Order: sequence, then C-alpha cells, then structure tokens
Amino acid sequence: MTGADLLLLALGAVAVGAGVLVVATRHLVRAGLYLVVCLGALAGDYLVLTAELVAWVQVLIYVGAVVVLLLFAVMLTRAPIGASDDLDRPGWPAALIGGGSGLGLAVLLVDAFRWSRVDLPAAGTAERLGEQVFRSWVLPFEVLSVLLLAALVGAIVLSRPDIGRAGADERGRR
Repeated sequence: MTGADLLLLALGAVAVGAGVLVVATRHLVRAGLYLVVCLGALAGDYLVLTAELVAWVQVLIYVGAVVVLLLFAVMLTRAPIGASDDLDRPGWPAALIGGGSGLGLAVLLVDAFRWSRVDLPAAGTAERLGEQVFRSWVLPFEVLSVLLLAALVGAIVLSRPDIGRAGADERGRR
C-alpha cells in the first residue's frame, strides 16, 4: 500500500465522518460547517487522484458557493440557529437504511472487481473536460443556475414579511 493509498483512505474517512456529523448534528449552522469539511476532504481525494481541475472546481463551486448559499438562506429565513427540538428524531431507521445501502454497495464493488487492478486512462486535460462540459452538459448547468436563483429569490421573499403583508393589507382596506 502506497502513501497515496493511505492518504486517500484517510481523506475518505474524514469525508465519511464529517458526512455523519452533517446528518447527526442538531445545530443547522454546524451542519453547514461540517459539510464544508466533508466537501473539502472530497476535494483532497481528487487532488490525490491527480484530478486537480476537478478538485478546484469542487472547492470553488461546492464549498465556495453552495455552502455559502445554504448559510445565507438559513440566515435570511431567520431559521433557528441553535439546537432545534424538531430535529431530534430517532436515528435507527436512517442508520439501518444507510448501513444496508453501504454494505450492499461494498459487496457489489468487491464482486465486480474482485480486488483486481484497474488500468487508468490517460490523464485528461482542461481542454477535453471543457469540450465535454460545454457539449453534453450545458442544459443541466443552466437548469441548476435557474434553480439556485429561484432558491435565493425565495429566501429573500421569505425573510421579508412586509412583502406578502402589503398586498393583504391593501385588499383588506378596499
């Protein structure tokens, strides 16, 4: 086992641990920060796999934009930041489903590869990746941008109670 393998396993363990903390915590802001750790460890995995462009896209898009958007949405909607009692649900059904899914995927992976070595393709370039993204994946990117814009506008509308109340007050006066 090489040093890269050990680093890959360590970063994977950090990502899984942070992912468990995202789901298990009762503090919404802490869950967002644990998500940053999880996505950062995943970016580290990409760096170990010599996919530098994908790693930096992971950092810029997911860590830099999506998590910030999540935290702004929490703050704009005036959601409770501390521990919330409605998040205190029994965790055994989720643990049972997650553990069963993980075990099933592990069995499928071992059965598919049987610990054989897989030859990796030649390293890609940013030019080839850009061609694939802008030929095959333009529509999903545009749909995602519209979805994120709608979520931001919705958070602003929810955070301003005077927007919805003004129309109702004017109708009541007539």
